[in-house]
Amino acid sequence: MTQHPPRKALVIGAGIGGLAAAATLRRAGVEVQVFERAPELRPGTTAVSLMCNAVLALRTLDIDIAPGLDKRAEVFDELKFLTRRGRPIRSMPFRELSDRLGASNYAVHRADLQQTLLDALGDESSIEFGATAAGFVSGEDGVEVTFADGRTVSGDVLIGADGFNSAIRRQVAGTDEPRPGNYACWLATVPFTHPRMSKGYAAHYWGRGQRFGLADIGRGRAYWWATKNVPPGASGHLRRGKAGLEGIFAGWADEVREAIRTTPEESIVRITAQDRPFLQRWGAGRTTLLGDAAHPMLVSLGQGAALAIEDAVVLAQHLRATADPVAALRGYEDERRPRTEGLVAAARALSETEQLEGLFPALARDLYTRFVPLSKLTGQNEAVLTWPPLG
Repeated sequence: MTQHPPRKALVIGAGIGGLAAAATLRRAGVEVQVFERAPELRPGTTAVSLMCNAVLALRTLDIDIAPGLDKRAEVFDELKFLTRRGRPIRSMPFRELSDRLGASNYAVHRADLQQTLLDALGDESSIEFGATAAGFVSGEDGVEVTFADGRTVSGDVLIGADGFNSAIRRQVAGTDEPRPGNYACWLATVPFTHPRMSKGYAAHYWGRGQRFGLADIGRGRAYWWATKNVPPGASGHLRRGKAGLEGIFAGWADEVREAIRTTPEESIVRITAQDRPFLQRWGAGRTTLLGDAAHPMLVSLGQGAALAIEDAVVLAQHLRATADPVAALRGYEDERRPRTEGLVAAARALSETEQLEGLFPALARDLYTRFVPLSKLTGQNEAVLTWPPLG
């Protein structure tokens, strides 16, 4: 059988990973059709950090999203680590490293990041909403997806970018149970200013078994998130409304309490902190996975969105360079597994450290963070933020 470069890619999911895949594949000369089960693009009410490695990765395909982010998001040049009462532990500088690498780090609302990726895609008509993938068949000459309404669509390759509960992943790898993070998490974005919040403010407040994050995402808006430890396996069952959160964070820094106080109850989103066991096989035949469908991770590193975009770039590069689509997909997976597996593990380890609850372990965490040499921290950040990755 004569192989030819893929002419048409089917992308399941129109989240950050799916939109990035559509934009990069199109730049690589592949026709793309995106299928999203929601009836419309639903960015939610939360925000993300988009680190400079994602911006740098896209530039290798001549896609520059920095101008769009500069209009819609906020650059942060340092990340402050503070005690629960707002006293300094350590500041993590990013400005010098970002200047050297050639791109900024952003705090951005999901809606604004999605719009930036849509601008890079250039054609929203290639996204079909209300399309729920039910299964697929991958053959020698192509792949066919069946949707919940019974219809089928064919293409040359299939990209499962349908998130944490990916239907494509289930068929590729079978059902695997989520791995709990053992803490509950609440998120919100809200119009918010405070005397302690300067432009580009980004801070993590550490307590014992609790954390709070607060970031300026531009245009008078702030993003905040809060965590609290729960018994193993119970992170999906702790239900606390706004009043409960105010009680949990009573006595914390004024800006923490004020952020919760000024957020409407209906704007607070509660999620389960969890990832999944790392997959060593992301696909077979003409099918592969991308982003959270392939390697969901806890949020401590702030790299979830960036890794999905990196995936999209590497996938497009392999499909553009290799005539055999199956070989291209396996090459993409082989290139991405080491980096993503390492960062998924690092995110879990960091999360466990940040959520320490005992008095002396939490004190040791704070002291280590305060006194560890800056060169070590900078080296760790450089290894994550550099693109292409350091060898």
